[in-house]
Amino acid sequence: MYKDLEGKTAVITGGNSGIGAAIAERLGKEHMNIVINYRKNLDSAKTTAEIVKQNGGKVIIKQGDISQDGIADELIDAAVKEFGEMDIFFNNAGMETQKPTHEVSLDEWNRVISVNLNGTFLGTKAAINYWIKNNKQGNVINTSSVHQQIPWPTFASYAASKGGIKLFTETTAMEYAKKNIRINQICPGAINTPINAEKFSDPAAYAETASMVPMGRIGKPEEVSAGAAWLASDESSYVTGQSLFIDGGMVLYPAFQDGKG
Repeated sequence: MYKDLEGKTAVITGGNSGIGAAIAERLGKEHMNIVINYRKNLDSAKTTAEIVKQNGGKVIIKQGDISQDGIADELIDAAVKEFGEMDIFFNNAGMETQKPTHEVSLDEWNRVISVNLNGTFLGTKAAINYWIKNNKQGNVINTSSVHQQIPWPTFASYAASKGGIKLFTETTAMEYAKKNIRINQICPGAINTPINAEKFSDPAAYAETASMVPMGRIGKPEEVSAGAAWLASDESSYVTGQSLFIDGGMVLYPAFQDGKG
């Protein structure tokens, strides 16, 4: 769909499952070169890589915990060694912990912040350093959430991390715009990823969540990856510092739909 993406190289953290895998698979259809980063599940990384190849892309797999300093640089080095370039960096890896906030330990809090927020910082920093060093333009795309805007009780660490990603994205987008480095984020709502498959297989649970969405349904991973592909392409060349909500209208206060309230 986006001819300018053909032959370009993208690094995707947490690219082995869920939204990250959907992005990798879509970029494979764009005939891109993909570095799939994973932390634990090699099997899912291999499965995603095979789909990327079937879709027409080239791919390598690279293990690493993105919350650790230096891993993002290793991913970029792997991309350059294999494909000769690194054009787009997707900060997608993320996690969540559900627990009443007063019961959350500091270690539990730090783990979520470390992966979601620190990982985004480290990935962005490494990508920017690479592009500045090589005098190239670049494109960072972060995965945030509707919960950068919507409070989510018992998920305080997750919501805090995504709120942090929002202002980090906006701040760095402004900081590096003159260097032709674009930085944006996608903000998914309720998406039927494998992690949610069991929950949404229950008709009552599906209906409850769908009732929070003005469009009345749960989103598909490919609907999120379509937005990610657009932000990766030159079709969005004048877009930076923006949050692209892909949520069926979830952030629009659906309780007030039909004039209620």
